[in-house]
Amino acid sequence: MAGMSDAELREMTQEERAKLLGMTTEQLTGRSLFIEFDPDAEERFTYPWAPDVDYNKRIEIDTDAMTSTEVNSKARSLMEEGYGTLVVQNPRGKHGLGVGILNRLNLIFDGSLGYFAVGLIDGPNVRIKGRVGWSCGENMMSGTIVVEKNAGSTFGAAIRGGDLVCRGSVGSRTGIDMKGGTIIVGGDTGALSGFMMQRGRMVVCGNAGKNLGDSMYDGTIYVGGKIQSLGVDAIEAELTDLDRKWLTRKLSQYELMPDAGVDHFTKIVAGKQLWNYDNLEPTEKKLIL
Repeated sequence: MAGMSDAELREMTQEERAKLLGMTTEQLTGRSLFIEFDPDAEERFTYPWAPDVDYNKRIEIDTDAMTSTEVNSKARSLMEEGYGTLVVQNPRGKHGLGVGILNRLNLIFDGSLGYFAVGLIDGPNVRIKGRVGWSCGENMMSGTIVVEKNAGSTFGAAIRGGDLVCRGSVGSRTGIDMKGGTIIVGGDTGALSGFMMQRGRMVVCGNAGKNLGDSMYDGTIYVGGKIQSLGVDAIEAELTDLDRKWLTRKLSQYELMPDAGVDHFTKIVAGKQLWNYDNLEPTEKKLIL
């Protein structure tokens, strides 16, 4: 809005100012909703264009000399041929492997992966026999991912569904902007884990770093070890029998059940003081922050 006077700006409508800033408004009411799945279908939901694969049809791929793009393209072509179990050998820490798979698939990586591994997936069951870098499982919709060793920061960023499991420890900002699903960490997690969490459940068997659950809107975090500090609007809650049963079932499923059981876990939820933050008086905001 350079070159315009304050008087000219005041005379403009909010919509005119928004357009001048490059922002646009969109009318959403009255628009049709495209239904991807048949809600009356009895079978497991899959995309109508997804290839039909056979889990018993297995193939190994040596990706030592391949780029990430070539590996992902190869995986898609093999799914088109009906292969339901892919074993990726020598991934060599490549970035962006296994992203955007919207299909049933057993995907095994025999080694470590780099940044943004298996993100934007909806359906596959993934096993990584090594470590992963930043943002593993980002925007995951459904399926399972099991990492045998450690993971980097932003593990499970914006995850929406499925189970994302790391048997080792993870970095900071685990589950940032989490919108659903389950994240399980067998070891420790770093600072700001659960930041702006909106839905879902996070289980940390070890310790949690500073500002756990900062600005979380909803969801639940369980920590088996020590919590360095809680973030804004994150509070402790009572661990119920239903919580114990769910923790026992989920941790046993992935062979991460502690010898001491689950009674020692601390449950963290949103205090919900920020739900109506814009309506608070300045003095009330100071009390929260």
